Amino acid sequence: MKHLFLPLVFFGFAILHADDWPEYQGKGRKAVWNETGIIGKFESDTLTPKWKVPIGPGYGGPTVAGDKVYVMDHGKAGNSTERILCFSAKDGSPVWDHEYDCVYGRVGYGTGPRACVTIADGKAYAFGTMGHLHCLDAATGDVIWAKNLADDYEIDMPIWGLTSSPLVEAGKVIVQAAAARDGACILAFDTATGKEAWRAFSDKAGYVSPMMIDQPDGKRALLAWTGFRIAGMNAETGEVYWEIPTKPNKMPINVPNPAVNADGTLLFLSVFYDGSRLIRLTKDGKAEEVWHRQGINERKTDALHCMISPPFFQGDHIYGVDSYGQFRCLDPKTGDRLWENLTVTPEGRWSTVFPVQNGDQTWMLNEQGELIIGKVSPEGYSEISRAKLLEPATPLKQRRSGYVVWSPPAFAHKCVFARNDKELVCADLSAD
Repeated sequence: MKHLFLPLVFFGFAILHADDWPEYQGKGRKAVWNETGIIGKFESDTLTPKWKVPIGPGYGGPTVAGDKVYVMDHGKAGNSTERILCFSAKDGSPVWDHEYDCVYGRVGYGTGPRACVTIADGKAYAFGTMGHLHCLDAATGDVIWAKNLADDYEIDMPIWGLTSSPLVEAGKVIVQAAAARDGACILAFDTATGKEAWRAFSDKAGYVSPMMIDQPDGKRALLAWTGFRIAGMNAETGEVYWEIPTKPNKMPINVPNPAVNADGTLLFLSVFYDGSRLIRLTKDGKAEEVWHRQGINERKTDALHCMISPPFFQGDHIYGVDSYGQFRCLDPKTGDRLWENLTVTPEGRWSTVFPVQNGDQTWMLNEQGELIIGKVSPEGYSEISRAKLLEPATPLKQRRSGYVVWSPPAFAHKCVFARNDKELVCADLSAD
């Protein structure tokens, strides 16, 4: 069911020409925010929203394209539907919504959809927890095509559902679909028709969204990380350029995307139970594992054992949040830990931070809803400022407070857009 609200036209509306955040982790899925003219520190310990609107629960963060913001939630009554929602980026007024039946069944942490809506070429692509894949007109919400993958494939549903934010590349929309028995852990569909274009791997699925990288050999490659392997592929045909096995010791639990260094020669992977590995890509199109380090368990870790928080490169070094909230810096040559900081997020199992780079600063939304501005270097972490943006509202019994924020933010139009299980908020970060 679709509800279309009155069209919104804003003459001279500056955000039409500002930076967008049209997919998970922003343009290119790099978690880099390139805008200038933003504040250097907060004026108080609370950030007052420019606007906020009520929404239902979900783990997927907002995305921003042009004058619109997109997000998914898990219905209004009885949690029996999923919704794709579109709002005005200027004032949060509703533009359209699309709702469809979706009962989660045996999905752990069944709060709501996990994926971010992807906007490309005037279309909105959304992937639900149980396998509903939609291609909508991004302006109106009209359905161009839609399918429930469970109708056409034998989905081996991961414990925490399907989490893949759709990737659009070379006329294909690509998701990690978990159809191992059909040789379709990774699936690609034609963006115009929704017809299957190719399939790959009889693997159990992980929780990592596909992404594109520019390899040292000059090829643009799809990076697909299943529960059992990571592979560089041709996004148009599904051809595998290279692959490295990453079969887990216990279970597929790879959640955050690989971190990629500036020249595209290094990939850093980190998993809650299985530790970290560094992969080097070469100019002859090959990939090789440089090192793999793993602690005794998820409490007694080595290097990094990331759960939800995405690791990242800043300069030549690796940064990330370990299994219980320890913010760390690693030497990429060896994986040795250079320092550890315990102030970014409260200590706790799966304690989460979502980092984004803006110049030499690192902006972070932690699971307590605090927005933090800091700087990282091999010498240590320096915090500049932090302010409360929104209240934690996702239930988590492992926390003393009982609630967390586990949805990545979007940075666009000199604003931050973030959500919890009750509302979507926008706060102005412009210097003027």
